[in-house]
Amino acid sequence: MYKKGKKLYSILKGLCPKCQEESMYVESNPYQLSSTLKMLDRCSHCGVKYKMEPSFFYGAMYVSYGLGTAIAIAVFIISFVFCSWSLTTTFVAIAIVLIAMFPLVMRWSRNIWINFFIPYDPTSRK
Repeated sequence: MYKKGKKLYSILKGLCPKCQEESMYVESNPYQLSSTLKMLDRCSHCGVKYKMEPSFFYGAMYVSYGLGTAIAIAVFIISFVFCSWSLTTTFVAIAIVLIAMFPLVMRWSRNIWINFFIPYDPTSRK
């Protein structure tokens, strides 16, 4: 499930969706906030262009919304239903988790978006 050649591998690691050999990002740490979304122009291994057109990653905003909503619902269920926390404490927990995961959600949404459009090709070379 989580091995090279699978979309999930590329999405979680932030690797080139075509060859899965190189990170798409300048900085591998998403919590380096000054460069969270700074991407390389092309993959040095297979040559795929990451920003295929201007404003390509605007669609990732919709993915980000979905991821954020899913995380908020999961935190709500865990804290309110399973832990029996008050509603106020639950909403504080949701806010803290969403703020803490914001850099990851931004990257994951871009990774998911680009993986919709570029298929994996193990034979790709520059």
